[in-house]
Amino acid sequence: MNQNLKRIRELGGYAVTLTREEGLPTMVKRGAGFFRRRFLGKRARYLPKKEVLEAQRQKAKGEILPLVSVLVPLYNTPENYLRDLLDSLEGQTSPCWELCLADASDRDHPQVEEIVKSYQDSRIRYTRIENKGIAENTNQAAQLARGEYLALADHDDILAPHAIYMVQKAIQDRSGDFYYSDEALFSTSIQKPLVGHFKPDYAYDYLLCCNYICHLAVFRADLFREIGGERPECDGSQDHDLFLRLIEASGKAPVHIPHVLYYWRVHEGSTSGGVAAKEYVTQSAIKAISDHLERTGQKGRVEEGLFPSTYRVVWELEEEPLVSILIPNKDHIGELKKCLDSLRDNTNYKNWEGIIIENNSTDPLTFAYYHQLQDVYPNCRVVNYEGPFNFSAINNFGRKEAKGEYLLLLNNDVEAIDPDWLTEMVRQTSRPGVGCCGAMLYYPDDTIQHAGIITGLGGYAGHSHKYHKRGGSGYMFRAATVQDFSGVTAACLMVKASVYDEMGGLDEEFTVAFNDVDFCLRIRDAGYRVVWTPYATLYHYESKSRGSDEKDPAKLERFNGERKRLYDKHTREGILADPFYNPSLTKDREDFSESPDLRNLQEI
Repeated sequence: MNQNLKRIRELGGYAVTLTREEGLPTMVKRGAGFFRRRFLGKRARYLPKKEVLEAQRQKAKGEILPLVSVLVPLYNTPENYLRDLLDSLEGQTSPCWELCLADASDRDHPQVEEIVKSYQDSRIRYTRIENKGIAENTNQAAQLARGEYLALADHDDILAPHAIYMVQKAIQDRSGDFYYSDEALFSTSIQKPLVGHFKPDYAYDYLLCCNYICHLAVFRADLFREIGGERPECDGSQDHDLFLRLIEASGKAPVHIPHVLYYWRVHEGSTSGGVAAKEYVTQSAIKAISDHLERTGQKGRVEEGLFPSTYRVVWELEEEPLVSILIPNKDHIGELKKCLDSLRDNTNYKNWEGIIIENNSTDPLTFAYYHQLQDVYPNCRVVNYEGPFNFSAINNFGRKEAKGEYLLLLNNDVEAIDPDWLTEMVRQTSRPGVGCCGAMLYYPDDTIQHAGIITGLGGYAGHSHKYHKRGGSGYMFRAATVQDFSGVTAACLMVKASVYDEMGGLDEEFTVAFNDVDFCLRIRDAGYRVVWTPYATLYHYESKSRGSDEKDPAKLERFNGERKRLYDKHTREGILADPFYNPSLTKDREDFSESPDLRNLQEI
């Protein structure tokens, strides 16, 4: 296997390049015509059709578009990389751009300056500088900029031909201070990208864990200058730091442009830098995130995450508020006992009460078990719900019995396997702005049962990374970092009691299916965040091969009615368009693979 591609897969799609020392071949002048021949000779899967780009180029000539200044620090840049970058700017469908180059190359690399000057384009602005690191070199490039907006690019990467125009149209169409696009990684040609990074709309918790925004990032020039540009003390993670500070200063969520507008070149680099290089970047990222927490008044400790280039905030808990754990049950005392034993024996968080909501049990052994339950589990009790099974009504009834500041909806076939699971869920749910939190649930065979809910999968909703093996990073680290989702399963869902009451509890018209989806969507639409964490892990003994409701006419009728209600409440378009799931990813599976309609989705 190609080693670069292998590294991309291992790191969840990222390849971090820190050192780039390669010789410069003989100089050959190439311009926009070469760019169109080399990169647009045949259509790549992320590029619009050639005729679409040409039509866009003609249209852009007659439009008034904001000037975008692309900032690029140069350092001993190999000729082919530099020419590819310059050609990609020359080949833009929009003419309203400028390229600001700050060249910190060593004196024995005069070819860099010669190549730039050979282009003779007034939109290319160039200066020689002393090398003071990536952040300060970028700031020097910004001093050349005349544009209303600034964009960041690396000296060995390529902009898609429609990148500037798509950003300019987004600026005109959407009121924002900060914009970012999807991107792709390539080795030799953007016609053959190795992998696409199809990002969610703005996801704050994801950004705290890794710099998923990356490229192409475009923001207001005056905002960049207002915050003082990039900080040299965060070299190695200077963009991550910059993005957090831009968002703080703006007060607005960044705008996501769901098109591949940037191509990130993969070549030998950071892995040859060894542990020292990795430690340098890690400490810079920890500083960037820690400083953000301090500036925004949030209390937490930042540490390395589950995979390289990921991070975790361990949020500070000043006290342990009471958590009421609501567990519906009908017979099945074997599963219930395993669940309660794990709560008692494998939960470090001690301030909780268990409320078992009895519903229509018939086995005498169940009631015998209930009779001695409080002797075995002193902080648990049984309450009786009378009526036919209705998951929503049962939990709403249990809520009335709960005394806790936080509620945990928990299935009776769930077993805690991580002693800190409940502590982690309280940490996440107690944060300002968070409405509810979900956990990582595994099947007993150590494959993922639940890592967040994505609406629109299968037309309605599905589970992120379902059936993936335990221990993987998932798509772009999304199974290994705290995430923003539109929903989490009620098999293990923590919610502030005040938020539960504000929502009016679960909708009792959803008797079996989609009650958690509807509940979380209402929480999200009320302005709260729905968070999922991989740091709370439990087994869920739900069968992989359980029977389908389609075999029972009555159950099928009920299920179809609940599907219709989901659309009626949230609209079909609202369900299919999950802001935390990219439209270029498939809705037919739960594995984040590319949509079969990808090329059409990438059209303008």
